[in-house]
Amino acid sequence: MRPRSGVSRVSIVLAVIAALLGGATLSTGAEAAIGQGGGKPRPPHGLQGTGPASVSPTGTGDLKSWVSTQLANDRKRASHSLTISPAPATKATTASAPLQTLAAAPGTSALVLYDTTGPYGYLGELYAMAIANLAGHFGTVTAKPVSAYTAGMVENYSATVYVGSTYYGGTIPDAVPAAFYQDVKNTSKPVDWIGDNIWNMANAIGIEAFKQKYGWDPTNSYYETNGTVGNITEVTYKNQQLTRKIPAGFDGGVLHPAIVTGTGYPAVTQLATATDANSGTTSPWAIRSGNLTYLGEIPFTYVSESDRVIVFEDLLFDALAPATAERHRAFVRLEDISPKSDPTELRAMADYLYGQKIPYGINVIPVYTDPKGVYNGGKAETVTLAQAPQVVSALKYMLSHGAVLMNHGYTHQYSNVNNPYTGVTGDDFEFFRAHVDASDNVVYDGPVAEDSAAWAQGRVTSALAGFTAAGLPKPAIWTTPHYAASATDYKTLGLNYTYRLERSLYFAGTLGGGTVNASRYIGQFFPYSVKDVYGTTVLPENIGNYEPLPYNNHPARLPADLIASAKANLAVRDGVASFFYHPYYAVDPLKQTVDGIKALGYTFVGPTDLAQ
Repeated sequence: MRPRSGVSRVSIVLAVIAALLGGATLSTGAEAAIGQGGGKPRPPHGLQGTGPASVSPTGTGDLKSWVSTQLANDRKRASHSLTISPAPATKATTASAPLQTLAAAPGTSALVLYDTTGPYGYLGELYAMAIANLAGHFGTVTAKPVSAYTAGMVENYSATVYVGSTYYGGTIPDAVPAAFYQDVKNTSKPVDWIGDNIWNMANAIGIEAFKQKYGWDPTNSYYETNGTVGNITEVTYKNQQLTRKIPAGFDGGVLHPAIVTGTGYPAVTQLATATDANSGTTSPWAIRSGNLTYLGEIPFTYVSESDRVIVFEDLLFDALAPATAERHRAFVRLEDISPKSDPTELRAMADYLYGQKIPYGINVIPVYTDPKGVYNGGKAETVTLAQAPQVVSALKYMLSHGAVLMNHGYTHQYSNVNNPYTGVTGDDFEFFRAHVDASDNVVYDGPVAEDSAAWAQGRVTSALAGFTAAGLPKPAIWTTPHYAASATDYKTLGLNYTYRLERSLYFAGTLGGGTVNASRYIGQFFPYSVKDVYGTTVLPENIGNYEPLPYNNHPARLPADLIASAKANLAVRDGVASFFYHPYYAVDPLKQTVDGIKALGYTFVGPTDLAQ
């Protein structure tokens, strides 16, 4: 058995929380990891924050009701019994200030509009943050409720994205101003429309006018066919088969667009195709005609590393950077290196990667602590980098052989409690509380009790002091332990590091500038660098990690799975395949993964190159 210096995290995100993954086996030799000193098995890194549903447990609980409401309204619309009250007229207002700016083509800008009304109106903001983060790769982003739209606003931006998450009708009046419907029709600027309410636009501008402009009829397009949403499990885009895994009862379906045929109607381009696993039938998942691109569902709630959200991530290039050349880069980081790591293992990893001319990151935790002696015979133990000269020597060797130093928390655990496993460095969350429930799921409980900007800054200051005391350089890149922190923490981290390289949580209230609701959030990972809504450049980690054993209802994740995810991400024209690996595992699975990703045409680069 190989000693483990930390927990391994099975991937997730986006969502609204924990991804459904799977894959074929390429590597054998899965090793049951044991803890240092005590011989007890150590849990793997379950990155929970994004998965079957990338939203928080509160949001996940609402999704089933949201789906039920959407389908009920869609059936009423099909039977012509849904009453839709138009939005009230709006007064002209000054456009909102940009949320974020990332170095990009001069003048590139995006307007993101979202719904806020109805019992699940907060979901609109979560989805808008996911869109705004992705759009932050290209330039400035302005996000605002669609109800605040005023005439002519689309002309102020390179492109507009509207995400329809509230199905207007019945007791919920249409909140989309008539001016937006007219402007979408009249503008030559790209507009991406996701999900609901496209039929209201057709009614507002005239059904025949819509058909003549776009070649399809939203008023005759529905989420169900023959009384069912079917079992759509795959979306094909640019010759890549992308997954769509949604639990039973949570699937709101994909809108089936009624394409119009005959003379006088423009051609509709089918960009992505959905396949029903039961019937084998196919239907459009994303279409484009004229300036309008339409996605038949919101792809942010149930995601994996090979998910159909990849379609939207690539389509943003059409709207915001259409001249972008094809480029595919890869990145690997070595994870959970602490003062208790094995220097021999670290040097072995360095020799392999350096021999392959692969630059890489090393995520280092400056202080190891086992406050309850879980792996030390019941005796508390704390070791700093300065007290581990052989580890520091190995780190310096790595830095001279292609590595870039990254900061992975201060202690990568919280206090002297199980959070959720052992209280030991590498096993537990540091900035968020969590527990394992009776069904063996890791559940996020929220920020730690003392969470504040001052508390987070204290952790950062102590961490950086640990590197200085060991004679190591100051890291410019941060990765949050288990990828979970509060909005306050993320903003504090952005003041101390040039980049975060991770998946992150984004909380309701962030866009509106009001009180942040820590119980409502969406998790997200990226296929390219972004400037996120916290104002920090986030470097991608989007294909997960090698994990030879299943844990907490996450399946094992083997080289074949990582390679398959990298292949799916080839659909992103300037995308990255970024993963991490624990150096306490043998080199061979890492070699298999690297060789497989290289064979797909990826070029490995260093972490800061990902920002370019």
